[in-house]
Amino acid sequence: MAAVSGSVRLQRCVVSPAGRHSASLIFLHGSGDSGQGLRKWIKQVLNQDLTFQHIKIIYPTAPPRPYTPMKGGISNVWFDRVKISNDCPEHLESIDVMCQVLTELINDEVQSGIKKNRILIGGFSMGGCMAMHVAYRNHRDVAGVFALSSFLNKTSAVYQALQKRGGELPELFQCHGTADELVLHAWGKETNSVLQSLGVSTTFHTFPGLYHELSTGTHVHVVVDRMTLYSTFIKCFHMISPDHHKSLLKQT
Repeated sequence: MAAVSGSVRLQRCVVSPAGRHSASLIFLHGSGDSGQGLRKWIKQVLNQDLTFQHIKIIYPTAPPRPYTPMKGGISNVWFDRVKISNDCPEHLESIDVMCQVLTELINDEVQSGIKKNRILIGGFSMGGCMAMHVAYRNHRDVAGVFALSSFLNKTSAVYQALQKRGGELPELFQCHGTADELVLHAWGKETNSVLQSLGVSTTFHTFPGLYHELSTGTHVHVVVDRMTLYSTFIKCFHMISPDHHKSLLKQT
Protein backbone atom coordinates (compact mmCIF):
# COMPACT_ATOMS: atom_id res chain seq x y z
CA MET A 1 0.00 0.00 0.00
CA ALA A 2 1.29 3.43 -0.94
CA ALA A 3 1.97 6.09 1.67
CA VAL A 4 -0.96 8.30 2.62
CA SER A 5 -1.28 11.53 0.63
CA GLY A 6 -2.33 14.92 1.92
CA SER A 7 -5.47 14.82 -0.24
CA VAL A 8 -7.14 11.99 1.69
CA ARG A 9 -10.42 12.77 3.48
CA LEU A 10 -10.74 11.15 6.88
CA GLN A 11 -13.66 8.98 7.89
CA ARG A 12 -15.39 10.69 10.80
CA CYS A 13 -17.59 9.44 13.59
CA VAL A 14 -19.55 12.42 14.92
CA VAL A 15 -21.54 12.97 18.11
CA SER A 16 -23.70 16.03 17.59
CA PRO A 17 -24.41 18.46 20.43
CA ALA A 18 -27.81 18.38 22.07
CA GLY A 19 -28.27 22.10 21.48
CA ARG A 20 -26.82 24.76 19.21
CA HIS A 21 -23.37 23.87 17.92
CA SER A 22 -20.84 26.51 18.98
CA ALA A 23 -17.65 24.54 19.69
CA SER A 24 -15.93 21.38 18.45
CA LEU A 25 -13.69 18.71 19.94
CA ILE A 26 -11.47 16.59 17.69
CA PHE A 27 -10.49 13.37 19.47
CA LEU A 28 -7.75 11.27 17.83
CA HIS A 29 -7.53 7.54 18.57
CA GLY A 30 -4.44 5.50 19.37
CA SER A 31 -2.52 3.23 17.00
CA GLY A 32 -4.52 0.48 15.37
CA ASP A 33 -7.87 1.80 16.53
CA SER A 34 -10.56 3.83 14.74
CA GLY A 35 -12.80 6.78 15.45
CA GLN A 36 -15.76 4.46 15.86
CA GLY A 37 -13.72 2.20 18.14
CA LEU A 38 -12.69 5.10 20.36
CA ARG A 39 -16.25 6.34 20.62
CA LYS A 40 -17.42 2.82 21.49
CA TRP A 41 -14.73 2.44 24.16
CA ILE A 42 -15.66 5.73 25.82
CA LYS A 43 -19.34 4.81 25.65
CA GLN A 44 -18.60 1.50 27.37
CA VAL A 45 -16.66 3.23 30.13
CA LEU A 46 -19.21 5.99 30.71
CA ASN A 47 -22.27 3.82 29.97
CA GLN A 48 -23.26 6.59 27.55
CA ASP A 49 -21.80 8.73 24.79
CA LEU A 50 -19.55 11.60 25.78
CA THR A 51 -21.87 14.49 24.95
CA PHE A 52 -22.18 18.21 25.62
CA GLN A 53 -24.98 20.68 25.07
CA HIS A 54 -23.12 22.74 22.46
CA ILE A 55 -19.88 20.85 21.61
CA LYS A 56 -19.70 18.58 18.57
CA ILE A 57 -17.31 15.67 19.11
CA ILE A 58 -15.46 14.38 16.07
CA TYR A 59 -13.69 11.01 16.16
CA PRO A 60 -11.75 10.74 12.88
CA THR A 61 -10.12 7.50 11.75
CA ALA A 62 -6.49 7.45 10.61
CA PRO A 63 -6.14 6.02 7.09
CA PRO A 64 -4.49 2.59 6.84
CA ARG A 65 -0.77 2.62 6.08
CA PRO A 66 2.27 0.38 6.53
CA TYR A 67 3.47 0.56 10.14
CA THR A 68 7.08 -0.25 10.91
CA PRO A 69 6.56 -1.51 14.51
CA MET A 70 4.25 -4.14 12.97
CA LYS A 71 6.99 -5.11 10.46
CA GLY A 72 5.26 -3.15 7.69
CA GLY A 73 1.80 -4.50 8.40
CA ILE A 74 -1.15 -2.29 7.51
CA SER A 75 -2.71 -0.42 10.41
CA ASN A 76 -4.83 2.65 11.12
CA VAL A 77 -2.08 4.93 12.46
CA TRP A 78 -1.57 8.68 12.25
CA PHE A 79 2.08 8.31 11.27
CA ASP A 80 4.89 5.80 10.99
CA ARG A 81 7.76 5.40 13.43
CA VAL A 82 10.76 3.16 13.85
CA LYS A 83 9.69 1.99 17.29
CA ILE A 84 7.66 3.12 20.30
CA SER A 85 10.37 5.07 22.06
CA ASN A 86 11.15 8.67 22.90
CA ASP A 87 14.78 8.21 21.95
CA CYS A 88 14.59 7.84 18.17
CA PRO A 89 13.97 10.22 15.23
CA GLU A 90 10.41 11.10 14.25
CA HIS A 91 9.06 10.00 10.87
CA LEU A 92 8.39 13.58 9.81
CA GLU A 93 7.25 12.78 6.28
CA SER A 94 4.22 10.86 7.52
CA ILE A 95 3.58 13.28 10.39
CA ASP A 96 3.59 16.29 8.07
CA VAL A 97 1.19 14.65 5.63
CA MET A 98 -1.25 13.95 8.45
CA CYS A 99 -0.91 17.53 9.71
CA GLN A 100 -2.19 18.60 6.29
CA VAL A 101 -5.05 16.10 6.41
CA LEU A 102 -6.12 17.19 9.90
CA THR A 103 -5.86 20.84 8.84
CA GLU A 104 -8.63 20.11 6.34
CA LEU A 105 -10.76 18.76 9.18
CA ILE A 106 -10.15 21.92 11.22
CA ASN A 107 -10.89 24.07 8.17
CA ASP A 108 -14.19 22.26 7.67
CA GLU A 109 -15.23 23.24 11.19
CA VAL A 110 -14.19 26.85 10.62
CA GLN A 111 -16.11 26.98 7.34
CA SER A 112 -19.19 25.69 9.17
CA GLY A 113 -19.04 28.73 11.43
CA ILE A 114 -16.95 27.54 14.40
CA LYS A 115 -14.13 29.92 15.33
CA LYS A 116 -10.67 28.39 15.65
CA ASN A 117 -10.49 29.40 19.31
CA ARG A 118 -13.59 27.24 19.89
CA ILE A 119 -11.91 24.08 18.60
CA LEU A 120 -10.17 21.70 20.97
CA ILE A 121 -7.88 18.93 19.65
CA GLY A 122 -6.37 16.02 21.50
CA GLY A 123 -6.06 12.31 21.63
CA PHE A 124 -5.03 9.10 23.27
CA SER A 125 -1.48 7.73 22.94
CA MET A 126 -0.35 8.28 19.33
CA GLY A 127 -3.42 10.49 18.88
CA GLY A 128 -2.21 12.84 21.59
CA CYS A 129 1.20 13.09 19.95
CA MET A 130 -0.43 13.88 16.61
CA ALA A 131 -2.58 16.55 18.25
CA MET A 132 0.49 18.26 19.68
CA HIS A 133 2.12 18.36 16.25
CA VAL A 134 -1.01 19.81 14.66
CA ALA A 135 -1.57 22.46 17.32
CA TYR A 136 1.94 23.63 18.20
CA ARG A 137 3.38 23.51 14.69
CA ASN A 138 0.37 24.54 12.59
CA HIS A 139 -2.64 25.78 14.57
CA ARG A 140 -1.57 27.77 17.60
CA ASP A 141 -4.90 29.56 17.71
CA VAL A 142 -6.98 26.53 18.70
CA ALA A 143 -8.69 26.59 22.10
CA GLY A 144 -6.40 24.00 23.65
CA VAL A 145 -4.78 20.58 23.44
CA PHE A 146 -5.13 17.39 25.47
CA ALA A 147 -2.87 14.35 25.41
CA LEU A 148 -3.79 11.15 27.26
CA SER A 149 -0.92 8.67 27.80
CA SER A 150 1.11 10.41 25.08
CA PHE A 151 4.66 11.61 24.52
CA LEU A 152 6.93 13.45 22.09
CA ASN A 153 10.36 12.23 20.98
CA LYS A 154 13.37 13.89 22.58
CA THR A 155 14.24 15.79 19.36
CA SER A 156 10.64 16.38 18.29
CA ALA A 157 9.85 18.88 15.54
CA VAL A 158 7.33 20.33 17.99
CA TYR A 159 10.16 21.46 20.26
CA GLN A 160 12.09 22.87 17.32
CA ALA A 161 9.07 24.84 16.10
CA LEU A 162 8.48 26.32 19.54
CA GLN A 163 12.12 27.37 19.80
CA LYS A 164 11.88 29.27 16.52
CA ARG A 165 8.52 31.00 16.97
CA GLY A 166 7.10 32.88 19.92
CA GLY A 167 3.62 34.21 20.50
CA GLU A 168 0.52 32.96 22.27
CA LEU A 169 0.21 29.19 22.56
CA PRO A 170 -2.75 26.93 23.31
CA GLU A 171 -2.72 25.40 26.77
CA LEU A 172 -2.02 21.70 27.23
CA PHE A 173 -3.64 19.18 29.54
CA GLN A 174 -1.88 15.81 29.90
CA CYS A 175 -2.64 12.79 32.01
CA HIS A 176 -0.69 9.57 32.35
CA GLY A 177 -0.76 6.38 34.40
CA THR A 178 2.17 5.41 36.59
CA ALA A 179 1.88 1.72 35.63
CA ASP A 180 2.01 2.37 31.87
CA GLU A 181 4.60 -0.03 30.44
CA LEU A 182 4.09 0.80 26.76
CA VAL A 183 4.32 4.59 26.95
CA LEU A 184 6.27 5.23 30.11
CA HIS A 185 4.98 7.78 32.60
CA ALA A 186 8.45 9.35 32.56
CA TRP A 187 8.16 10.01 28.80
CA GLY A 188 4.89 11.87 29.27
CA LYS A 189 6.28 13.83 32.20
CA GLU A 190 9.42 14.78 30.25
CA THR A 191 7.27 15.93 27.31
CA ASN A 192 5.27 18.14 29.64
CA SER A 193 8.38 19.62 31.26
CA VAL A 194 10.04 20.45 27.92
CA LEU A 195 6.88 22.05 26.52
CA GLN A 196 6.53 24.09 29.69
CA SER A 197 10.14 25.29 29.36
CA LEU A 198 9.32 26.42 25.81
CA GLY A 199 6.43 28.60 26.88
CA VAL A 200 3.42 26.27 26.86
CA SER A 201 1.09 26.56 29.83
CA THR A 202 0.64 22.95 30.92
CA THR A 203 -1.11 20.76 33.43
CA PHE A 204 0.06 17.19 34.05
CA HIS A 205 -2.20 14.85 35.98
CA THR A 206 -0.90 11.49 37.21
CA PHE A 207 -3.17 8.48 37.75
CA PRO A 208 -1.52 6.03 40.19
CA GLY A 209 -1.70 2.42 39.01
CA LEU A 210 -3.18 3.22 35.61
CA TYR A 211 -1.58 1.33 32.75
CA HIS A 212 -1.56 1.05 28.98
CA GLU A 213 -1.74 -2.20 27.06
CA LEU A 214 -2.03 -3.51 23.52
CA SER A 215 -4.39 -6.37 22.81
CA THR A 216 -3.57 -9.05 20.27
CA GLY A 217 -5.68 -7.08 17.79
CA THR A 218 -3.31 -4.08 18.22
CA HIS A 219 -6.12 -1.93 19.64
CA VAL A 220 -5.06 0.32 22.48
CA HIS A 221 -6.96 0.11 25.76
CA VAL A 222 -6.74 1.86 29.11
CA VAL A 223 -8.12 0.40 32.30
CA VAL A 224 -10.06 3.24 33.92
CA ASP A 225 -13.40 3.62 35.70
CA ARG A 226 -16.27 5.90 34.69
CA MET A 227 -15.54 8.62 37.21
CA THR A 228 -11.85 8.75 36.28
CA LEU A 229 -12.61 9.25 32.60
CA TYR A 230 -15.38 11.77 33.20
CA SER A 231 -13.30 13.78 35.66
CA THR A 232 -10.41 13.77 33.18
CA PHE A 233 -12.53 15.48 30.54
CA ILE A 234 -14.00 17.98 32.99
CA LYS A 235 -10.50 18.87 34.22
CA CYS A 236 -9.32 19.06 30.63
CA PHE A 237 -11.96 21.60 29.65
CA HIS A 238 -11.52 23.68 32.79
CA MET A 239 -7.73 23.69 32.74
CA ILE A 240 -7.11 24.45 29.11
CA SER A 241 -9.78 27.16 28.91
CA PRO A 242 -9.80 28.94 32.27
CA ASP A 243 -10.84 32.34 30.92
CA HIS A 244 -14.57 33.02 30.95
CA HIS A 245 -14.65 34.25 27.35
CA LYS A 246 -12.74 31.23 26.05
CA SER A 247 -14.37 28.49 28.10
CA LEU A 248 -15.72 25.70 25.94
CA LEU A 249 -18.01 24.76 28.79
CA LYS A 250 -19.98 27.95 28.24
CA GLN A 251 -22.30 28.24 25.26
CA THR A 252 -21.90 31.34 23.08
